[in-house]
Amino acid sequence: MSRSRTRPRSAFSRLTAAAIATVACAWVGAAPADATGTDPEPVVSRGVTIPAFYTPPAQLPTANGTLIRQEPLPLGVSLPGLDGRPLPGTATRLMYKSTDSSGQAVAVTGAYIEPSARWEGAGPRPLVAVASGTMGQGDQCAPSFALQHPLTVSGETLSVGYDNLAVYRLLATGAAVVVTDYVGLGATDRVHTYVNRLDEGHAVLDAVRAARALPGTSLTSGSRVGLYGYSEGGGASAAAAELQPTYAPDVQLAGTYSGAPPANLTAVMKGIDGSALVSALGWAINGFAQTDPDLRDVIETNLNDAGREALADTSTMCVGESILRYGFARSTAWTTSGKSIADIIAAEPRAQAVLDDQRIGTLKPTGPVRVATGVQDDIVPHGQARQLAVDWCRKGGNVTYEAVSLPNLGNRILTNHLAPLITDQGAAISWLTDRLEGKTATSNCWTMPFQP
Repeated sequence: MSRSRTRPRSAFSRLTAAAIATVACAWVGAAPADATGTDPEPVVSRGVTIPAFYTPPAQLPTANGTLIRQEPLPLGVSLPGLDGRPLPGTATRLMYKSTDSSGQAVAVTGAYIEPSARWEGAGPRPLVAVASGTMGQGDQCAPSFALQHPLTVSGETLSVGYDNLAVYRLLATGAAVVVTDYVGLGATDRVHTYVNRLDEGHAVLDAVRAARALPGTSLTSGSRVGLYGYSEGGGASAAAAELQPTYAPDVQLAGTYSGAPPANLTAVMKGIDGSALVSALGWAINGFAQTDPDLRDVIETNLNDAGREALADTSTMCVGESILRYGFARSTAWTTSGKSIADIIAAEPRAQAVLDDQRIGTLKPTGPVRVATGVQDDIVPHGQARQLAVDWCRKGGNVTYEAVSLPNLGNRILTNHLAPLITDQGAAISWLTDRLEGKTATSNCWTMPFQP
């Protein structure tokens, strides 16, 4: 008999047009089991039963990127093709081994999609690892789950698979796609470590390894690899490009797109506090409290009951219900002193050091990178995203910087953050496709002084 339970909430409570129309075991094949060898009882997160597939086994493989298990994944938006193959492709749900920021083995879930479209470019069919934008912290928000359920609505949750659009557009080019759910998003053993650059960068790179290991695909040893991500995904793809030389030297990168990357979490915390997406502040704190005792101790000391309740509540939320429940709240209401969480962290060097260690831009990225940021973006502030491009340029990176200039569409209501996701998507995919075809990218770092 199943029972409704919530995985550990926090350290404090111990779209193609069709997609838009819709909204919008230790080894391969092993069955999930707990330490006793019995099937685990289903996890129910905010009224949504999480498939048993997402429960990690008690023991994990040694090598990063090793497939733990796989199963067919029915796509929520799919059409029959004239040749009998489904459009846009055939999907497989994955679980693979990665390493978290503490150096410990971790199971990560995701999905691989073999496209029906032919690859017309030079060389064998390439692979794009898609790092999804912010989906939330509940397991029901996982990007692979959203591929099957583009719109998840219950009395308690609301999740929209908005990045499915980018996935389908990439598949239309003939590139294969692998999507990572990140650490703890989908997999039911821990809280999602939101915007943790090491966890997310590792998860992206190991997704590439897992896709390569999947039997029966059209990928070859010569398949070029690209990374694609916006918002949280932009930070994840950027981190992966930096970490590749030391963490995954076997994964050669042809190009990386990083849109609206949260490269400086101190600046991002200030941007999201009091905005429609203030829950992202809770997700970040929940994740870092799980992994970093110094930050956890500082936050625990300063939270009031309302703050503890908010962090526990947000830990199982997706973006939709989080906006409805906490949109435009300020963290000053969550602390005993009435100070914002950002100010409290800034006043404690050991807590601030945790965020400083998350800074993206301290390492030279591998291969050509395209950084795009909306000049009006006030959720993931434009200035810190631009600074990432400057930092990479100073390190000699091959950087294409794109400042997306749009009218101000409304302060702190997400529109200035989401509009560039759509308006720049075609150019981003075109740029990445050129890299997958082997075309040379020319850095425009010299234009930085003249770009906003």
